[in-house]
Amino acid sequence: MNFELDEEYRLIQATVDRFVEQALLPLEAQVLAREAAGQGYHLSREELAPLHEQCRELGLWGLDSPAEVGGAELPALAMVGINEALGRTIVPFLFPPDSPNLHMLLATVDESQRAKYLEPYARGETVSAIAISEPGAGADPAAMITRARRDGDDWVLDGRKIWISRVDEADFTIVMAVTDPGRGARGGISAFLVDRGTPGFEIARAIPIIGGHTTYELVLDHCRLPASQLLGAEGQGFAPMQLRLVVRRLQMGAWCLGMARRALDMLCAHANERTTFGARLAERQAIQWWVADAETRIHCLQLMLWHAAWKQDQGGDVRTEASMIKLYGTELASDVIDWAIQAHGAMGVTRELPLHLMAQRVRVMRIYEGPSEVHRWVLARNRLRLGR
Repeated sequence: MNFELDEEYRLIQATVDRFVEQALLPLEAQVLAREAAGQGYHLSREELAPLHEQCRELGLWGLDSPAEVGGAELPALAMVGINEALGRTIVPFLFPPDSPNLHMLLATVDESQRAKYLEPYARGETVSAIAISEPGAGADPAAMITRARRDGDDWVLDGRKIWISRVDEADFTIVMAVTDPGRGARGGISAFLVDRGTPGFEIARAIPIIGGHTTYELVLDHCRLPASQLLGAEGQGFAPMQLRLVVRRLQMGAWCLGMARRALDMLCAHANERTTFGARLAERQAIQWWVADAETRIHCLQLMLWHAAWKQDQGGDVRTEASMIKLYGTELASDVIDWAIQAHGAMGVTRELPLHLMAQRVRVMRIYEGPSEVHRWVLARNRLRLGR
């Protein structure tokens, strides 16, 4: 098992680290001020444009996109460090395109869809969303009831979807729907590509959530699609969707690693400067134990990520590892950020430091892409089956 990156990938990692340090971290003050003033948690078009231009100039575009469309085709092991670096800042920025939908498209598109959807998306020219969750279905994708039925050469979609990110700006959305109710997740769920502006595809409402983010609810009302919009084989949408979830869970684990390290750095810097009752906080046993536990658990998460990414690069199935990482990483980051807030005292709960946005961001992560309780249940169920 070798976790060493090739020289080319180490150079890319160093470039990403500099980009985060020199281009993103300086934007934190204005992002925090905007969020504190109730103006949202986002980068404006004027702020994004120069960042995207820098990314193109530095070669930080399409990092895990295929080489044939101009991407760097980085392995999963290299992407761990990329996403960890992004996790160190609260500035809401991702290197285009967003990886999970890219990998789902790579696994499913036909030739015409490759030209129309995958290639522009891989080049970062389009934005995508995915609609999985439904009111009442929660964390169980197999319980979805949004229906897609054949009508001649077309598909007609009816139902509701919720908790969808970026659908307001997406050029196309991947919609998961039931095509065979009798088979459910075992051959009865299909994926469809729905273009922006398609009749019957309507945003019902925006739903603000903590951390300054906004998700959306969709209504599909006799949304008619040509047969060419079926993504992958009929009834075989569940496995590619799971692949997408695995990619996101590994990504989230790396973001959590970055957040935990940033919070620990802040905790240690403050503990070495702050004096209370005649002694530095760094001399207090409570602080020392927080630091020791954080260091140990951060090291564990780093090794978990490297191992899972290495295994994925070897073609292995990492669904179990991804669940562990998503569960362990989000709860680790929650703890370390909370310790950093506590160590900072009243200053820790102001909106002047990034800690409150980090705390809200990771709190949301403990729910989306599968809540911690579901991951514990799945992990325990799988292990208990081995013991039969």
